[in-house]
Parts: sequence; structure tokens; C-alpha cells
Amino acid sequence: MTAPIVLVIQQYADFSYVAAIALFILSLKWLSSPATARRGVLSGEIGAALALVTTFFDPRLVQFRWIAVGLLVGLIIGIPLGLVKMTAVPQRTAMSHAFGALAAAVIGISEYYVHAPHITKFGMTEIAMEVIIGCLSFTGSLIAAGKLQEVLPQRPITYRGQNYVSLAIFSAAVILALILIINPGAPYLFPAMVGVSLFFGILLVTPIGGADMPTVISLLNSYVGLSAALLGFVLNSKVLVVAGALDGSSGFILSVIMCKAMNRSFTNVLFGAFGQVTAAAEQVKEERTVRSATAEEAAAILAAATSVVVVPGYGMAVAQAQHKVREMFDLLTTLGVDVKFAIHPVAGRMPGHMNVLLAEADVPYDKLVEMEDANSDLPQADVALVIGANDVTNPAAKTNQGSPIYGMPIIEADKAHTVMVIKRSMNPGFAGIDNPLYYLDKTLMLFGDAKAFVSDIVRDLSEAAKGAKKSATGGR
Repeated sequence: MTAPIVLVIQQYADFSYVAAIALFILSLKWLSSPATARRGVLSGEIGAALALVTTFFDPRLVQFRWIAVGLLVGLIIGIPLGLVKMTAVPQRTAMSHAFGALAAAVIGISEYYVHAPHITKFGMTEIAMEVIIGCLSFTGSLIAAGKLQEVLPQRPITYRGQNYVSLAIFSAAVILALILIINPGAPYLFPAMVGVSLFFGILLVTPIGGADMPTVISLLNSYVGLSAALLGFVLNSKVLVVAGALDGSSGFILSVIMCKAMNRSFTNVLFGAFGQVTAAAEQVKEERTVRSATAEEAAAILAAATSVVVVPGYGMAVAQAQHKVREMFDLLTTLGVDVKFAIHPVAGRMPGHMNVLLAEADVPYDKLVEMEDANSDLPQADVALVIGANDVTNPAAKTNQGSPIYGMPIIEADKAHTVMVIKRSMNPGFAGIDNPLYYLDKTLMLFGDAKAFVSDIVRDLSEAAKGAKKSATGGR
């Protein structure tokens, strides 16, 4: 290939990479709103495809066989992962983080063995940082996926001195990296650094409970983005540096938002073992009673209401009740009831989980209300219908200074005139504490699977809607 042709190809490649970067930036912008989220996803996909195709025209590429094999393996694994149910999206997201981190780590490892021992100290620093972050993100994401899939315990797994052990393991990885930076020609230390980093990822996420999974997922996303950015420096790829920096910074900002929404610090999320069931919670459950109601009674209360605020949570996601909830919304709207959906930032198992589920069911975007606005509406609401949301509606966050969630902003469902809670049992939520909301005189517990219970409510509301229509037409 002649020099002028190579120059032209390089110019087109640079332009394509700039276009891909612009699409990545627009994708983040559009993903910030449910109304433009589909456009954001499409923009990101086009940007990634453009960057991938452009890379194939790099004059340095002379062998495509292994690239083709990698693409085939990726398709075989990726297609089934993309076809999971909406309830499995959090663990699928964690698996995506794991694969991204693994890819970055493996490339960094290969770069070391290709160029060792003739690596500069700066180059070794880049590789060491990238491999450490990639390895701990890989195993940490696998543990997070296991917890979300419930093949691993969702409660924190703790032991005496765990934080000191974790710090010692991480310090060992850093010390090994420093030795390699000083002496890159010590290849026997490199596998040790990789192994210690992989082990630290396990120790990092194992003590974290299910209540903190939204923050953990966004934080792991940040780690993977940082690893990709560092890999961009290793490979001298500007588009990878920018894309990784965008991913890493946006994930970090989202993690900050998640922590703020829970009134928690990063150190408390990562090392606080939040979510252990307390003995006090068990004792309170034994001493207090609740009022329950049937689906027919709940439907009658909803039909007679003027305004209803629905508070969705992970229980709705597990039961895949979002479509039935949409049917209930349509029927109540037909009956003249004003229905809104109060969305807590950390409800569910990943950032934006409730928005995704309700969007899938085609619930109008303008009916999704953020926590602050919902709390302004709830004192005037006739009914607050809580569907599988535990900790994000717990009044103890405002009233009990001894509670682990004290200070966490909540959706103030207890301010509504009547509260109805769909829940399988009285077991505590992911935070491991009891919810005083369930024992209020104004609260009715609707025990059962969310999808089945909402289906029964829809059936009774349908009868009410038919009756109302018949009355409006004079019995004709």
C-alpha cells in the first residue's frame, strides 16, 4: 500500500473517529431523559459500529482471522444475553461490565508479554493501572451478577477484620505494580499482580448487600470505563481514551447521585456491609399487627379515588407486573382517576430500573414523577399504591435516628390519605430493617405476587369501568 493511499485512509479514519466520539457524547446527552433515551441508545450503537468498522481499515492490521473468531464468539455469547427478560437486565448489565473489563485486562496482559522486558516506566505504569482496574472490575462484576441472579447470597457476607484484609490485598497489588514499574523485566511478578487483583475484586463486592446494587453497578461501570481509557493510552487509541473517559466519568457521576439519593458515602457503600437483617427488625415484626385487604376491596378504593400515586419497586420487576400495572393505569384513567408514578432514584436493582420497566409497558413519560415532585403531591393524594418497594418508602429514614437508613431521602407514601402495599410477605427489604409504614392505621397490606394481585385488581376495575359506562349511557 503506497504512502499517499495510507495517508488518505488515515485522514478518513480520523474523521470517522471524531464522528464516533460526537455520537458517544450525544448518546449520553439523550440518555439523560426517558423521552430521548431510545435516540441515545441508537446514537451510541451507531458510534460504536462506526469506530469498530473504521478500525478494520487501519493499515497496521494485516491479519483478520483472530478478529473474525473474536466477533463470532462475541455473537454467540452476546445474542442470548441480549434476549433476557427485563427483570434480568441488572445482572445482564453486570455481565456486560465483566466482559468489558475482561477484554481490557486481557489486552493489557498481552501488551505486557509482547513488549516485556523493553517497556518504559511510563508504559509499565499505564499497563499496571489498566490491568489492576480491569481485573478487579471483572471479578467484582461477576460477584454482582451472581448476587443479582440470586445464585449468591444477596445479604452482605462479612467476617471480622474484612476491611483490613481487603486493604492488604489491594496494597499487595499496588506494591507488585510498583516493583514491575521499577523493574519491568520481572515477568514472574506480573501473574501474581493479576491474581491478586482478581481476588481483590471478589473481596470488594462480596460484603455489599442487595440494597446497594444500583450504586455498585454504576461504580463498576465507572471502573470499566477508566480501564478502557487507560487501555486507550496503552494502544495509542484516541477514540478509546475518549470513550472510556466518557464512560468512566458518567458512571462516577451517576454513583455520586446514587449515594446522594441514599444519603450514604462511597466508603459506607463499599465497606459498610449495609443490608444485614437486624434482630430489632425481627422483634418488631413479632410485636405489631397489620391490616390486610383483598383485591376486590383494593379495586373499590382505587376506583373511588380522585388521585393515586403508584410507587413501583423491585417487587414489581421480579413479578414482571409492569404490563398489568399499565392496564390498571388505563382503567383508572378511564374512571377519571389521576394516576402518577413516583420514581425513586435507587428503586430496583440498577439506576433507572423503574423507568426502563414502565417505558417497556408504554406508560406515558409525563406520568413518571421524580421523588421531590411526588412528595409534593402525596399529601393531597387519596391513595399511595406501593408495589414491591420497601426501603425507599420507609418513614424510619426521617424519624428514627438509630436506623441504618436515617437521612436517606424517601418517597413519603405515608403522607397519602390511604396507603396500600402489595408485598409477598412481611420480610424486610434489602436494607434488612422493618418498615413502620406497614403498621399505620391508614395502611392496607395486599399480600401476594405483584403481577397476580394487580391482575385481580384489573379484573375488578374492568367490572367497575363497565358499570360506569353502562350508567353513562343510561343502561343501554
